[in-house]
Amino acid sequence: MNYNVPLLEWTTNEHLIGWVEEAVELCLPDAVHLCDGSQNEYDAVCQLLVAKGTFVPLKRPGSYWCHSAPSDVARVEEATYICSLREEDAGPTNHWRDPREMHALLENRFRGTMRGRTMYVIPFCMGPLSSPLNQIGVQITDSPYVVCNMRLMTRMGLKALGALGKHSFIPCMHSVGVPLAPGDSDVTWPCRSDEKYIVHFPEERSIWSYGSGYGGNALLGKKSLALRIASAMGRDEGWLAEHMLILGITNPEGKKKYFAASFPSACGKTNLAMLSSTLPGWKIECVGDDIAWMRFGGDGKLYAINPEAGFFGVAPGTSLQSNPNAMRTIETNTIFTNVALTEERDVWWEGMTPTAPAHLTDWQGDPWTPDSGRTAAHPNGRFTVSISQCPIVDPAYDDPKGVPISAIIFGGRRASVVPLVFEALSWQHGTFLGAAVSSEMTAAAKGEVGKLRHDPFAMLPFCGYNMGDYFAHWLEMGEGKPDLPKIFHVNWFIKGSDGKYLWPGFGENIRVLKWMFECCDGTAKTQSSPIGILPAEDALDLTGLKVTPEQMRALLHVDTTAWKQEVQGLREYFSLFGDHLPEGIKEELSQLESRLNR
Repeated sequence: MNYNVPLLEWTTNEHLIGWVEEAVELCLPDAVHLCDGSQNEYDAVCQLLVAKGTFVPLKRPGSYWCHSAPSDVARVEEATYICSLREEDAGPTNHWRDPREMHALLENRFRGTMRGRTMYVIPFCMGPLSSPLNQIGVQITDSPYVVCNMRLMTRMGLKALGALGKHSFIPCMHSVGVPLAPGDSDVTWPCRSDEKYIVHFPEERSIWSYGSGYGGNALLGKKSLALRIASAMGRDEGWLAEHMLILGITNPEGKKKYFAASFPSACGKTNLAMLSSTLPGWKIECVGDDIAWMRFGGDGKLYAINPEAGFFGVAPGTSLQSNPNAMRTIETNTIFTNVALTEERDVWWEGMTPTAPAHLTDWQGDPWTPDSGRTAAHPNGRFTVSISQCPIVDPAYDDPKGVPISAIIFGGRRASVVPLVFEALSWQHGTFLGAAVSSEMTAAAKGEVGKLRHDPFAMLPFCGYNMGDYFAHWLEMGEGKPDLPKIFHVNWFIKGSDGKYLWPGFGENIRVLKWMFECCDGTAKTQSSPIGILPAEDALDLTGLKVTPEQMRALLHVDTTAWKQEVQGLREYFSLFGDHLPEGIKEELSQLESRLNR
């Protein structure tokens, strides 16, 4: 076998050497490339993709455009499996298959799957390299696109290998599933349109992915390791792996706090993580936009790290108005996937500018004009970029001990019922609010866009075990802790009778964050309600904002009739979890109903 570096020169980790050799024997690649994570390697793999026709170099320095196959554009939740030893441990919200049967199926699919291709071996670290909270994974893949994205999204290569040493790692097997016979010509985006498998073995701490080259299906450090496997690890080891952004917020007096926030995909997480404050003296800095690993420290405070090193952000809707810091982040050294290409070799997507260019190449590689009758960019089109390019990256982003969390925020996309913001009455009530999250569906996953679905903790597609047990783990994490973060719920998406949003959102969300900051300090103006603690009518700083008192009343209104219907919907939903639904969640639902009936 043709290795670019002899294995024994590369590592002395016997488990890793044995695993790579087994993978070579199973997948039968033409060559094996051990990734060192260097800039030279990254540039060479990008040029390989340019030569193949997958990447198109852009006028933005160091940046590339590409598009996937139409059948490979989003997470495939229907093909995502949690193969725990017992079906009960996967729970009702996950797809389960017997791990022995799934191993047999996957070994059959992977047999010879890399013929005609190079096998890349990618050691990567999730979290700061010297952090006791990090985890080391090694991904095997036949996709050079994955190599480039993993370098931007993780701490990848020899530095991760050094952090691994002789310790155990999380093995991540991936193939696009399209072997090449001698003389076969390749396509620009190889994948399987007929079958895909994204498979997690929580007890083994391993991941296998077959048939997709896109996003979280293929970048296995992201959702697969950082959430599905890590959530099971957190349950066993007493920590939390969460679908949450982390931001630092500093007031005009220089006092700083860190907040974590959880929203379903494409519901404003990246915009909030990189918020550009409209209030003088208030500053936001970004620790991460998608995932948080959190543990309680010796001082009793909850500390969080961002296990990722980059952003895999949704492009459509991102603009200088909605997220100027994101737009500055992606000016250079960025991979754009499934957005449109301009004649000047730049990128464009819906929402980027008020007017579309007259001529584009759309996300499928076809000519496009404003009269084409279809979107130029796929609604789930993405940008991949290192967090180091973010102009407001937090100085503590790479702190090995993490940052102390003062507040946790839950939210979803709701046109009505749920008010702009309210605070939980306790950790148990906050856990209930997380469990009760529902949101209108977006394009980040296959499904009916706009349909309301329950998405507890925004973890529905990402929890690696029974979600009823996950609720219980959250409740247990708060037991006996004297310095718990406050918990809030927000909804930026309330609409008036005219169908327009009542709250301006984006940078103006700093006004809501300011109220939360004051709640943490005990100085906020508040009012009680059946669902939690609301801002008083004059509590939010609306200086310079064209929001009328009538609009504020609508934004903070609690419709008890609608909330009684919400309770019934939650009771029906929670029945899914049967005996695994913890008593604390049942108590909170009953107490909410009682408060609404007073």
